[in-house]
Amino acid sequence: MTQIRFGYKASNEQFAPTELLSYGVLAEECGFDSVFVSDHLQPWRHDGGHAPFAMSWLGALGAKTSRIAMGTSVLTPTFRYHPAIVAQAFATLGSLYPGRVILGMGTGESMNEVPLGLEWPDGKERFARFREAVRIIKRLWSQDRVTFQGDYYTLDRATIYDRPEVAVPLYLAGSGPAATKYAGRSGDGYITTSGKGTELYTETLLPAVRTGIELSGRQPSDLDMMIEVKVSFDHDRERAMEATRFWGALGLSAEQKHSVDDPVEMQRLADALPTEATARRFIVSTDPDEHVARISEYLDMGFTHLVFHAPGPDQASFLRLYGEEILPRLRDLTAG
Repeated sequence: MTQIRFGYKASNEQFAPTELLSYGVLAEECGFDSVFVSDHLQPWRHDGGHAPFAMSWLGALGAKTSRIAMGTSVLTPTFRYHPAIVAQAFATLGSLYPGRVILGMGTGESMNEVPLGLEWPDGKERFARFREAVRIIKRLWSQDRVTFQGDYYTLDRATIYDRPEVAVPLYLAGSGPAATKYAGRSGDGYITTSGKGTELYTETLLPAVRTGIELSGRQPSDLDMMIEVKVSFDHDRERAMEATRFWGALGLSAEQKHSVDDPVEMQRLADALPTEATARRFIVSTDPDEHVARISEYLDMGFTHLVFHAPGPDQASFLRLYGEEILPRLRDLTAG
């Protein structure tokens, strides 16, 4: 039977490293199964924004916890990081914390790359670089003395000397059919985000990932189907709505989010939107039964790993409230 897991999204755009670490530790104490951290050089907001280094942070989280799975959602292995460096970093994390580390990757956004003097190419090239990076990481984790000549990267007798006994799974993100199909074919897990309308998942993304799984010769149960579920749960509805304000950029188009390279400009665009535009991306509710009913729609679609992203500043209260009122209901719902 497929294992259903519930995780916590640690937003490195919103909290400083020490504070964020305390939330990751608390998530384990409150009964979450996993913690996934975003990976940014720059956040979506200039005022009040943060951007701790995800790989260092994961090392600290592993040392402070004992049970949770932990990973990135998502890291981009194609521009500011060479894929070989990503392979080395996660091999080390996997060696330190066997069976607990997950490498979640995606094609990225200009906000994190252009400030380093890198040119931001079109989507076709970004996807081609991504596929090549995945091939490199897999080879470095499975072979010695890797020589590789690709369209974007070159390796000359490269070796990762410290590789974990328990393989680090690769979760690949996709918000469109091509990347999603690729995730099904080449990933150990698939990552997407919630709040985009039921038809996108049922008619486009899920059929695409199933096609990819079939092409790989595997079964659907072989892939962990992960979705970041944006939730704002509070007994006070006005407070639950107001909490989404920090994440105003979620109300922007996908093209804006991926092409704007200045946090000041991203913040300006986001602040011009009404709160309701952002809140539409979240499950905003005050009643735990109603909240769980809305979450269960993603379980019914076939997602097996739900990672909850709460928008508000008081993450400790969110984690405790979820641990007391939501996770037990979800576990009862999925016990059969």
